[in-house]
Amino acid sequence: MMANLAVLNLVIVAVGIAQGLSVRDFPEVNDRPIIGVIAQASGGAIAKFGKTYIPASYIKYLESAGARVVPIRVNLTTAEYTKLFNSLNGVLYPGGSVNMFTSGYAKSAKIFYDLAIKAFDEGDYFPVWGTCMGFQELTALTSDRNVLTTCKGTENKSYKLNFSKDYKSSRMFGKVPVDILTDLATLPLTPNFHKYCLTPQIFTDDAKLKSFYKILSTNTDDDGMEFVSSMEAIKYPVYGVQWHPEKNNFEFGSILKITHSDAATRVSQAMANFLVSEARRSQHKFASPEEECCALIYNYTPVYTGTAAASHFEQCYFFD
Repeated sequence: MMANLAVLNLVIVAVGIAQGLSVRDFPEVNDRPIIGVIAQASGGAIAKFGKTYIPASYIKYLESAGARVVPIRVNLTTAEYTKLFNSLNGVLYPGGSVNMFTSGYAKSAKIFYDLAIKAFDEGDYFPVWGTCMGFQELTALTSDRNVLTTCKGTENKSYKLNFSKDYKSSRMFGKVPVDILTDLATLPLTPNFHKYCLTPQIFTDDAKLKSFYKILSTNTDDDGMEFVSSMEAIKYPVYGVQWHPEKNNFEFGSILKITHSDAATRVSQAMANFLVSEARRSQHKFASPEEECCALIYNYTPVYTGTAAASHFEQCYFFD
């Protein structure tokens, strides 16, 4: 029965394309999405475990919404990244602390960003999501410069979201249940761990950012400076949040000021559900089942890092 449904979906898409539509016009044509998460150089308390890493919370976050995950290691060749792009159904740029222009993280992020934009213009669909540093990386990729400014008191604090006027018409929040949106607007449910921000004024003054994205929410730091906390591209499936939706459900470190309430965990799940629903619109796939199996995160074992001094992560995957 499931196989018949899959064939029917392909027929419907093929007919639509013949009528002038593109693959991206058909939501959820793929019920086995695989999302890539970009690794980055290790530092601080976790550096002793391996050269590069991905926090396990991002993996669990995506898996909780029905996706599988492939780690995207740093310093691969352009050909290797391009092959991965054609095999995956989306990419997540995680938070962290590396250079937005010269790091291996930045190099791989740019390749996926450029390929995703080009693919969309050619009728393909491939979502790009940035969290915290990933959000900041998106601003650099779009503006071609550093547009960030220093903010105060945002390195371990949860906020309620100050939504923009038309946020309910956005893709990111448009299908989120009303009660969850109400909680987001009234309760401090979005964990922040950053010291740099994008202000609405800088956003407005930068022609590339203003023409590419729309602001969905803002917050205010301890000095009263407003900063952008959620945004999505106007045309493309590119999304960024300065906050961490994955932490509410999967990070419990004693130094972290994160709420794990029912409301907070539902916010995390809603964001994961949205991103994975976007990935289901992609029909990219691996060349063979064997190649797919070899690429999956299941081939790696997470390390318990919760005991490391000042670690923000309960578990991480490490790569040499």
